[in-house]
Amino acid sequence: MFFQINKGSGYSAVYKQIYTRLKHLILEDTLSKHEKLPSKRKLAQDLEVSVNSVAHAYEQLLAEGYIYSVERKGYIVEDIGRYIKKGEETDPFPEELKEKNNQESFTPEITFSHITTDANHFPFKKWRKYQQKVVEDHRPQLSLLPDFQGPYEVRESIATLIALTRGVRCRPEQIIIGSGTQSLIHKLMSLQSADKPIAVENPGYQRFYHLLNNMGFPVYPVNVDEYGLSIRGLQKSGAQWAFVTPSHQFPTGTIMPINRRIELLNWAAASSGRYIVEDDYDSEFKYGTDHIPSLQSLDRNRQVVYTGTFSKTLLPSLRISYMVLPPELLKDYRQAYSDWIDGPSGLNLWTLKYFIDEGEYGRHVKRMNTYYKTKRALLVRELQHTFNGRIAIYDVPAGLHFLMDIETSLSYQEIEERAKENKIELYTLRRFILSGDELLLNKQKKIIIGFANLEDDHIRKAVQRLASIFS
Repeated sequence: MFFQINKGSGYSAVYKQIYTRLKHLILEDTLSKHEKLPSKRKLAQDLEVSVNSVAHAYEQLLAEGYIYSVERKGYIVEDIGRYIKKGEETDPFPEELKEKNNQESFTPEITFSHITTDANHFPFKKWRKYQQKVVEDHRPQLSLLPDFQGPYEVRESIATLIALTRGVRCRPEQIIIGSGTQSLIHKLMSLQSADKPIAVENPGYQRFYHLLNNMGFPVYPVNVDEYGLSIRGLQKSGAQWAFVTPSHQFPTGTIMPINRRIELLNWAAASSGRYIVEDDYDSEFKYGTDHIPSLQSLDRNRQVVYTGTFSKTLLPSLRISYMVLPPELLKDYRQAYSDWIDGPSGLNLWTLKYFIDEGEYGRHVKRMNTYYKTKRALLVRELQHTFNGRIAIYDVPAGLHFLMDIETSLSYQEIEERAKENKIELYTLRRFILSGDELLLNKQKKIIIGFANLEDDHIRKAVQRLASIFS
């Protein structure tokens, strides 16, 4: 054994050095298969270490399969086979796969993002209180694998909640809880024939568009008008599935009126194989009007798949979303995914149940509605004052973002680049146009203004920084 052991506080444990060196000799074929190793005592003497250190190293090599033992013969090198090398171990890591560390990545000072929420107003103390209650009262449930649809009791609470707030008609059995709407949609659509044409809103949520495209579906962007998804465009597309955001169209903010909703439901009813996926991503926030009932609440033919999330009302990082399936789709889902282990933390799900059942969720949403309404009004006033007639705001009193038109000679790309240079997180309509670049050629540029994560006392400064992009 031609190696030395380094002793002292600056080196790894003696047994680990012996183990590492012997493993290297075996992998490099310096120690041949079926070659006998020195006895523990002999190697200890040669290396001037304790027998226990050698014994510990041999036991680790034995456990990992590098050596085997034969009674009265000792330890012998195992025939482990050899790696097939297709390249050098020193081949560089591909540049396109490298990630920037936090110091190098873009960190905005101001965010107009539609994605974020205001975590400063989240009732963390209440959440921790219910979390502690779960730890004390639900240890048996926490020690078990979760139901593949989510705990039944949690689904009961969600079913009651969305019946009261959104008019959704369903049993707890119809609810699937997941760690994001995208993952739920992916699982659902994996059960459908890949040649089934799908219509999505244009402009619309590009994550769904890319997801469905990557799954191999023929996806047809259908333009939206002032009432939402065009029914004529939907009929022309030949689609069998339609993905819509009727309560607050994303990103334009349009609220689909009842006549268009009935047209959409009648389109689905014209064929038994048609389904509508209703993405109700931020319907909890309405300012000055009552909540608008969901499209699913009007469905009489069980052809609407309803999806909702707690990312906007609670925290995006909790990753709790849900999907309500019509019975026919539920049968297929259960058959395919009954062995699936997935979903959010069980601790968070049981905490959510108490959060809902004790009324804290409703109180929190009510408080945030009042808070966001005030913040939104302040932002709109500041924008109108600062831009002084150069902008038009699509003032739909709902959601956590709105659309703003500004007349400028800048291209969308130039706006986005200037925003980044000024450390502003800003999204333009360009991100959400799925087809038809002619929509981007208008001199009036459309900006998505999210306001949830703007600090109240920084709104004026944020608007002035935004205005500097266009000066």
